[in-house]
Amino acid sequence: MRPDDQQQLIAQNQRLLQHLNTGRYNPAEIRQLLGELIGQHIASSVEVRLPFLTDFGGNIQLGQHIFINSNVMFADRGGIAVADYVIIGPSVCLLTVNPHQKAPIRLAKHAWLGAGALILPGVTIGHHAVVGAGAVVTKSVPPHTTVAGVPAKIVSQS
Repeated sequence: MRPDDQQQLIAQNQRLLQHLNTGRYNPAEIRQLLGELIGQHIASSVEVRLPFLTDFGGNIQLGQHIFINSNVMFADRGGIAVADYVIIGPSVCLLTVNPHQKAPIRLAKHAWLGAGALILPGVTIGHHAVVGAGAVVTKSVPPHTTVAGVPAKIVSQS
């Protein structure tokens, strides 16, 4: 995408985002507006609590049966893929870009991100993995693993 096209998409998506976050909508309307923002049909099994935040919006993929709590930030310029049955707690930040790296974030089936968790570029959260509240995840989390702390470390595996 050319830089001019990208800037135009960002401006358009920011208008959609402001509209989404300042109105009163039922769940179906939220899914419709979010679908316009990310350019994808949002399944009726997806629940998103507002406000929803993103810096771009065009690089988000959402599966089915997902719950996204309020005040979640999707900094998606590097790409964010959320598989089915993922739970994202309030105030989680998914950051795909920092000054040194731009890399996608992947959340596998049944992953659970606790409130205030920070997921950094290039991280994959494995299926049935749990990220504790407030954790800063700098490395990928294996399946069936719980991580917590700053930086996040494995606290249990099943």
